[in-house]
Amino acid sequence: KDDNNPLQAFGRYAYLAFLLPMSTFVGYGIGYLLDKAFHTNFLYIVFLILGIAAGFIDLIRTISRESGQ
Repeated sequence: KDDNNPLQAFGRYAYLAFLLPMSTFVGYGIGYLLDKAFHTNFLYIVFLILGIAAGFIDLIRTISRESGQ
C-alpha cells in the first residue's frame, strides 16, 4: 500500500465524505418504499435511524482501521 499516493488518499477521504450521507439516504429510501408498500407512516423514521447508525458504525470502523496502520 502506497501511503504517499495522492489519488489513494483522495479516494479514502472521498469515501469518508460520502459514507454518512449515502447511508442516511439509503435508509430513508428503504423506509419510504416500505411505507408506500405497506401503507404505513413510521417505517421511514425507523430506517432513517438505522441508516444513520450504520453510517456511523462504518465511519468509526474505517477511521479506527486507518489510524491503526
